[in-house]
Amino acid sequence: MPETDKVAISLPKGLMQKIERIRKKTGETRSAFIRRSIERSFRQTEREKKIKAYVSGYQNNPETEDEIADAEASAEILAQEPW
Repeated sequence: MPETDKVAISLPKGLMQKIERIRKKTGETRSAFIRRSIERSFRQTEREKKIKAYVSGYQNNPETEDEIADAEASAEILAQEPW
């Protein structure tokens, strides 16, 4: 495991009880559960940023009618393949 730092945090009692209930079911330590939760939150934030950039790109540079027609024609041809 990489080098770690210890931190002390304050959590509302209800949240701590929920953490304890879930982590006991998974067999994780508190540290592992909280670390995994934080990492998941970071991944989700990054995913949301990428989706926002993707949507913004299409809003700023929408597909042309020709591009849409080409994509539809390609989809029809591929749908006929026996795969």
